[in-house]
Amino acid sequence: MPKKEAVFAVPGALTTRTGGTIYDRELLHMLRLQGWQVRHLELPGGFPQPGAVEMARAVADLQAIPGDCPVIVDGLAFGALDPADVRGIAAPVVALCHHPLALEAGLAPDVAATLAEREMANLAMAAQVVVPSPHTAAVLQAQFGVPLAKLSIAEPGVTRPGPAPAAGRTTPPLILSVGIVTPRKGHDILLKALARLTDLDWQAAIVGRVHDVAEAAALRDLAARLGLTARVAFTGEISDDRLSELYARAHLFALATRFEGYGMAFAEALCRGLPIVSCRTGAVPDTVPAAAGCLVDVDDDAAFAEAIRRLLQDPTQYRQMAAAAKAAAEDLPTWEQTANVMAAALLRAGGNGSP
Repeated sequence: MPKKEAVFAVPGALTTRTGGTIYDRELLHMLRLQGWQVRHLELPGGFPQPGAVEMARAVADLQAIPGDCPVIVDGLAFGALDPADVRGIAAPVVALCHHPLALEAGLAPDVAATLAEREMANLAMAAQVVVPSPHTAAVLQAQFGVPLAKLSIAEPGVTRPGPAPAAGRTTPPLILSVGIVTPRKGHDILLKALARLTDLDWQAAIVGRVHDVAEAAALRDLAARLGLTARVAFTGEISDDRLSELYARAHLFALATRFEGYGMAFAEALCRGLPIVSCRTGAVPDTVPAAAGCLVDVDDDAAFAEAIRRLLQDPTQYRQMAAAAKAAAEDLPTWEQTANVMAAALLRAGGNGSP
């Protein structure tokens, strides 16, 4: 009987409120509840482009793990490591790839090419690869040469919200967008779409940690130029309670993302019964059912605005999509199911006397 021991290596603090880190934190917690002895290894936070000192520390920490103990390595770090250093990791590696690093929007072509080359080489050395969606699995097979035999799909679980506050939806309607401030999330397209809707009564909140300081400044400048400063709030990173309050008050969820490996905020919106406006890209069509969301082409602010307009002006369509969102939420996985997939991957990876 193999020992249920493992290491979980995550770059940066587990308290960070990003989709990937929330996934890692919930997965770690659930594995421990299931009887796994999982040691959390905090890698430096500069990934995927750390400094030389940070990189050296991460490599040393990973290479120090004994060869009989499997290690889950978050893809934000694993895909960026030098393949020569990965070859020096004795422990069986389970690569947790939220989405390929090279597909992040706004990367210089040479940086994207280097990340793609490294991630392909590193994934080939991983004992197992776990992804959050069928779309990411398909991308890794087609573009990174990962064989189906070592791929597992562990979709993020959801935590069902409690009863909604009595206050309910706000007036004017609140358009809620949740996503870190980085070009990939398309907050600029959302702002341009909202500028086409100033004839309607609404307010908007863009929630998310500032990952890219220059992008945050550019978005605030754009909002000012479009005359939206009084109607759009940039909240930054907020507490769970505050975010739950905004979900409860929101009328609809809108995220003009340019790519998603899964998109945990969409699942949260479904659980809240919110119609969704987003883009037909990455794993979004797999996560957002057609009956619950309006998906348009990436970077099409006119179509994005029209989708929001319909939901604000057509109460029948709104009610139908809200009901479809609640129904879809019933089929979303639990974190226990997510952990079950990872546990099976750990056992297949080897170490601790297992095959």
